[in-house]
Amino acid sequence: MAAIGFVARKQREGAVELAEGTARWLRELGHTAVLLDLNTSTTAVDGEPTAPLDLAVSLGGDGTMLRTVDFVNPAGVPVLGVNLGHLGYLTAVEPEGLRDALQRFLAGDYQVEARMTLDVSITEDSGHADPALLHRSALNDVVLQRPPGDHTVRTKVSVNDEPFLTFAADSLIVATPTGSTAYNLSARGPIVSPRARVQILTPVAPHMLFDRSLVLDSEDVIAISPIAEQAADVLVDGSMVATLRPGQTLHCRKGDWDARLVTFGKRDFHSILKHKFNLADR
Repeated sequence: MAAIGFVARKQREGAVELAEGTARWLRELGHTAVLLDLNTSTTAVDGEPTAPLDLAVSLGGDGTMLRTVDFVNPAGVPVLGVNLGHLGYLTAVEPEGLRDALQRFLAGDYQVEARMTLDVSITEDSGHADPALLHRSALNDVVLQRPPGDHTVRTKVSVNDEPFLTFAADSLIVATPTGSTAYNLSARGPIVSPRARVQILTPVAPHMLFDRSLVLDSEDVIAISPIAEQAADVLVDGSMVATLRPGQTLHCRKGDWDARLVTFGKRDFHSILKHKFNLADR
């Protein structure tokens, strides 16, 4: 018997109802099924600590998927995404196909696609870690952006302890291959195959001559520090998590573990890209 957890975005019409109905169906088959509360690390059914899971099901859009991955990834739990959003680039099935997908998972007829993550931390210049961001994980990206009212973010960037360049821009993105089709794409950064192992550094609206993305090896360590007295907001997968202040450094490196996404059959990246963005041949 399997233990399956559901994360439903309440703001998405039908998400909670689909999660509850599918959980009842699984229990009737003898499986364990719980609704997960990402804020408390407990089930939303009875308040007891969540049992070890074989699968987490995300019901929403890509934002819900990102939160679910962050919640279960340290335990190595694979995630199945159900698209109740608009684009649903990370999700594998539509709502009407959920039960069929779960039957295939229970029968072992599925694949797990590993996606590179980023490890994010902030340190003081003295070398002491700031616990607010210590060992945060990102599947899509880390964004350093100007606080409200400021004109630009001015930062110095180093790669593997070697100074690279001073940036002046509205924002600075460090993206994974998975995140290359998110904010990085809007900033005209490169689209990268999710199977690649790279980090993408992209300035947003740069106020400087150099306005290109930089594609770096996964093993490189990127260090970003604010210049002078200017602070910057830090967003991880779209959520603000900290303010980077003078005398601190933001570090990005390859994560210690990959995100594990459940898929069915061959997922051709190029076909998905064309479908999701309505690309047509001329």
